[in-house]
Parts: sequence; structure tokens; C-alpha cells
Amino acid sequence: MVAVFDRSARARALPLLNLADPGRPLAWRGSRRVDVAGFLADVADVAATLPAARSAINLCEDRYAFLVAFCAIAGRGQTNLLPSARTPQAIAETLAAHPGSYTLGDAGSGAMQALPPLMSEDAGAAVPVIDAEQVVAIGFTSGSTGQPKPNPKRWHALHASEARNVAALADALDLEPGMIANVVATVPPQHMYGIELSVLLPLLGPFAVHGGRPLFPADVAAALADVPEPRLLVTTPVHLRALLADPAPLPKIGAIVSATAPLPPELAAAAEARYGAPLLEMFGSTETCVIAQRRTAIESDWHLYDGLRLRPQPDGTLVDAPYFEQPIVLQDLVELLPEHRFRLCGRHADLIDIAGKRASLAELTRRVQSLPGVTDAAVLQLDRPDSMGVCRIAALVVAPARSEADLLDELRAIVDPAFLPRPLRKLDALPRNETGKLPRAALLAALDA
Repeated sequence: MVAVFDRSARARALPLLNLADPGRPLAWRGSRRVDVAGFLADVADVAATLPAARSAINLCEDRYAFLVAFCAIAGRGQTNLLPSARTPQAIAETLAAHPGSYTLGDAGSGAMQALPPLMSEDAGAAVPVIDAEQVVAIGFTSGSTGQPKPNPKRWHALHASEARNVAALADALDLEPGMIANVVATVPPQHMYGIELSVLLPLLGPFAVHGGRPLFPADVAAALADVPEPRLLVTTPVHLRALLADPAPLPKIGAIVSATAPLPPELAAAAEARYGAPLLEMFGSTETCVIAQRRTAIESDWHLYDGLRLRPQPDGTLVDAPYFEQPIVLQDLVELLPEHRFRLCGRHADLIDIAGKRASLAELTRRVQSLPGVTDAAVLQLDRPDSMGVCRIAALVVAPARSEADLLDELRAIVDPAFLPRPLRKLDALPRNETGKLPRAALLAALDA
């Protein structure tokens, strides 16, 4: 029997902060601590300057400024628009799709509306209370499988979803009551993963966030050194590889979180061994937010968050939760296991059929990446058929010391001829976005270049 969630018993309004003690740390600007009282004063100051509108594109680069702007926009009853990219074209398209919106940013962002100076000395600002049904954000998919799509996020849904992240990470860090963990994130706050793990986490759990967005290993080390223990590093497989390739040590980390791309078990094990911290891989999407986690170094199956339900479908998986407006279909194919666990079996869109033969793009990519000298690779199926009416496979490869001809020769020994990449093109670097994803449009453009 399929359970039916009761969505009628929802609160009418929910606070912006769950732990509103004025003296508790909420953020760090470098090594300077920002308490709840100062943060609320900054939010009130920014909210007072905002124009009347329905929505705003939050362009703040500084993570603390983004956090303040996010809360000020929501507190004014407006929606944070989070385009999949911050290019002029993406911003213009988002503004055109949401008439009457404006852009809000910190210094140098070129936004229509600039943030006033932060770090207010005033105190006593009240904690905003937000209508539970308010759409506080619209996140857009990355475009890795096509055009970015908008996904509205109501405040009650983010509240309920984030409670599960808070519980999982507090457990990973072994936080005791009254303790505050400090987050350093390499992912941009505009991405839904960045929203969940570096914006909502300090708002709704016992966490404070570093205001920077470190990119290189030395930057990550400096940001971690700015904050006290326990420390949580929020990152991606791309950034993890860069950290592990750098011999410099990092300050002690309590736990690591990775998402946005599949995390190879050997990379997870290497990170745990190097940094002496458990590494949790998060599974989710812009549509659902995080719904499951696993410790990839020691387990292959995923632990579904409490209260959620998966229903396998021929074309993917139906995901439902008490805070969803309706079930959401993901392209991921899963096998349900006991004890609220599941196993990923690929993606529906990942399976291809050529000349009656089937293959997985992920497996083809893995085989290309396994070739000696290959440091990065992506395999995709082209949109337009060739003269035989077949949509061929193409590959983009980073392999500085190898030739395209040599790589193709080696692939002939391990790949069925129907799936041999035509073309296979070498690049200096793959066109990854800020979170390490590969938008399909960028891959196709690189092939045509």
C-alpha cells in the first residue's frame, strides 16, 4: 500500500532563524566573527533600501553579503532568483522572464541595486517571520541535460528539507548541545547545493559560515584557519582533487561534504585518509534539494532521509516528501533496499541505443577517464544524426601528453565500435561551471570550436 502524505498541517509562518541567541556566531568575515545581533541589523538595513518588486537576482560574490541579501529579499516578501550562471546573457534572460525584477549585488557586481555597507553597529533588530507559503527562491537547473529550468522553493519546504541536512551533519560532526560548527564552502552560494549547505545551514542549524569562497588550496587552508573547530568543509569532487594534489596541509577538519558530481570511492577514501575526517556525499537535485547521503569511502548504497519516499518508474524515480507540493520525477533509476536505503542504477537519459546495442554514457566516460594520461573527460551523444541516421557519440578529453589518434586506438580495445567516440577532441580543460558541472551547451560549443 502506498502511503499518502498529509500536507494540510503546515505552519502559517516560520522564523528566519531557528537559533536566535543574539550572541551566538552566525558568520565569519575573514577571522572577524559576526553574531546573530549584528547579522539581523545588517538584514534590516539592507531590507530598508530595497525597491518594491516581486523578485531580485542576488549577484553578491561575498558569501556573507549574499546571506544578508538573501534574507533581506525574503524578509521583504520578495523572491531570490538564482540563474544557473551569472553571465550577462543568463541574467538578461532571467530578468526578461520575470518582469519588474532587479539585480542586487555587492561592490563591483554591476547590479542595479548595490548593498549598503555591512557590519552594522546597531542591535535589537527582530528576527523576520516569513509566510510559510512564500516562494523565497527560484533555483534553476544547471543545464547539463538541456535548457535550465526554474524550480520555485517555498519557505516551509526549505525549512523542512534543511532540518534533515542539519541532523545528518550534526551527527557526522558529533556536535553536542550548545556547540557551533563552522562552515567553509568552495561552492557558490547561488547554486542550490550552496544555498542548502552555506546559507540555510547557519540560518536553521547550529552552524556559522565563513564569508569567503575559497578556490585554490591555499585559499581553502586560509579560510579554514580563520574559523575555530569544529570545521565543516563543503566542496565538490573537482575541488577535492585539487586539494589532494597539493602537498600543503590543511587545518583540522571535523567533516567533509561533497556533491554536484559523482564522487569516486577511491577519491573519498583518499580524502578521509589525508584529512582524518568522515566524508559525506549528498544526493539530490535542484528540483528536490538533498534527499539522501552516504559515506562513499566505505559504502555504495544511499540512505534516504526520514519521511521521504521513492517509487521507481520506467523513466526514472518518483520522489515524494511531506513538504513537496506534488511528487517529483527524477531521471535517476534506483533499486530500493531495506532500511530506507537505495542503490543508484544510472540515469534514464544516460542510457543510449545505437544499432540495437545499449550502453551508458557514464560507463563510457569512466572508460575514457581510465586511459593512461587522461586527467578529465566527458562523453555525450550528439543531437543531429549522421548520414546513416545515427546520433553518434563524441568525447572531450584532457590528456596533455597523449594524441587523439592514440586514445582512439586504445578505446577500440575496450569499447564496442558502435560507441567509439566520433569525434574525440582534446582540450586544455573541460568547460566546467562554478560547481564542476558540464552544461551540455558548453560541451557542444567546445566540440564546434
